[in-house]
Amino acid sequence: MRKIIRHKIKYLAVLLLFMTSCEDLELVPEDEFTDQNYWTSAARAESMLNTAYSQLYTSSRFFYNEALSDNAFNGRGDNEGAASLAAGTYDPSLGRIKSEWNDRYAGIKSCNLLLENIDRVEDMEESLRNRFKAEARFIRAFQHFQLMTWFGDIPLVSKDLTLEEAQTISRTPRSEVLAFILAELDAAAGVLPSNTEYPEADRGRITRGAAMALKARVLLYEGRWEEVVTVCEAIINGGEYGSYDLFPSYEGLFLPENQYSSEDILSLQYVPEYRTWGEFFDMAPLSAGARLNALAPTQELVDSYRMLNGKAIEESGSGYDEENPYENRDPRLTYTVVYHGYEWKEPGGGSHTIYIEPGSSEGDSPDEYVSGSSASPTGYYTRKYFDPTHLSSLRSGLNLMLIRYADVLLMYAEAKNEQGQMNQDTWNKTIGALRTRAGFEENAALEFNSALGQNALRQVIRNERRVELGMEGLRIFDIRRWRIAEDVLNGWAHGAQFDPASPDDGYIRANQRHFDPAKHYLWPVPRDERLINGNLSQNPNW
Repeated sequence: MRKIIRHKIKYLAVLLLFMTSCEDLELVPEDEFTDQNYWTSAARAESMLNTAYSQLYTSSRFFYNEALSDNAFNGRGDNEGAASLAAGTYDPSLGRIKSEWNDRYAGIKSCNLLLENIDRVEDMEESLRNRFKAEARFIRAFQHFQLMTWFGDIPLVSKDLTLEEAQTISRTPRSEVLAFILAELDAAAGVLPSNTEYPEADRGRITRGAAMALKARVLLYEGRWEEVVTVCEAIINGGEYGSYDLFPSYEGLFLPENQYSSEDILSLQYVPEYRTWGEFFDMAPLSAGARLNALAPTQELVDSYRMLNGKAIEESGSGYDEENPYENRDPRLTYTVVYHGYEWKEPGGGSHTIYIEPGSSEGDSPDEYVSGSSASPTGYYTRKYFDPTHLSSLRSGLNLMLIRYADVLLMYAEAKNEQGQMNQDTWNKTIGALRTRAGFEENAALEFNSALGQNALRQVIRNERRVELGMEGLRIFDIRRWRIAEDVLNGWAHGAQFDPASPDDGYIRANQRHFDPAKHYLWPVPRDERLINGNLSQNPNW
């Protein structure tokens, strides 16, 4: 996959070529690319496919989508529209809404251009041609899935549109878009290699397992539980869909030396110096090299991590001590969130203590909570995905996992429980396995409690998703599909117990939020798109 990153410079020429006029030229210049002379080699087809890969997702959305949920707060600026969307203060002109629409349709265009022109390439191995098509169909399905999830009915674009078609197209019913996505993923899976069939040079490319894992996620969001179970079991059982397993160390899973692990199903690909991301410059503790904090975990996320005995902190007998809130907690808390008194591991070995509580350090501590300062507005920072081998300004070439095997296990557990089929065996394969990997040792946390009914197990499984996938950008999609957004996104998002003046028992009131279930479960169609195309209808109450 490294060679893909090095070809990025070629994108510009390709994109400029295909964004120009569609006139049928009689003369084809020999000294420049045109749509008539471009499709002459497999390398050029791959360059177009690489463009589609680059449009799949961004690191900024990967991280800041977490601030759309109750897991984090974007307290400086409005990165990816996170502050506006979380507070419910946006309208159809919000830049994030417009860019989400435009960027994903640009990605769809890249896929359609490849699919409609790759057969013009001569002297190309048919197996490679078919694989490129399958990769493009996966990406096109992924882009439609993202659009459908945010907007509901969307224009289904399965061919490259003329300018007139683009300005007059209507929204396709969501059910038709869904059917298209599932059919595309099935078709792609029938051609793509498994993760064990790709040579090392092609690590990171889309696989058959990735197509099935994305299909499981699509079905999960639809509540089609029986089908989720079928797809997840096929992945869990291995064989034709590849070989996946939990990486032994939760902490190590997010470190650069363990990229392409057995858990990685689909990742955004980066290479140090060639293609990097830099969000941790505004997420890590300031004493670890960050310049300020723009994305901070909330107290609500911290509270969701259970005690080592498996009990929630509010449960009787949990042993939770508000004076020592981070002791005897789920180890994933320490690998995800930086809290007061945290021992920060230095890249070269050793560590230093992070002082966040006001007045707690002997000298000046840049990490201390001060309202309105550059430090965290919640009293928490992020550790997960911090790259100890980072470049200047905390830039990283670490891959970011969009789908990992733990998610497949969680989807499987949720679907089995929703069918009333959760039992000891399923628990051991899923929640028990995840907790064991995390570092739980007490039987009370690891064993299946058959006395719990379906409703109680539902809350356990949902919370397990939250803590296992914390700060990975998926929480917003879960609270929307569970229809609990109005419960968790109305009122205050809180920080640590560092504000004695706060009426909420001293917990920082970081951000007031509003979620209207009558309108906010769907984003509005961007205002500019509707000004250009009068055939685009608007979502309810917008």
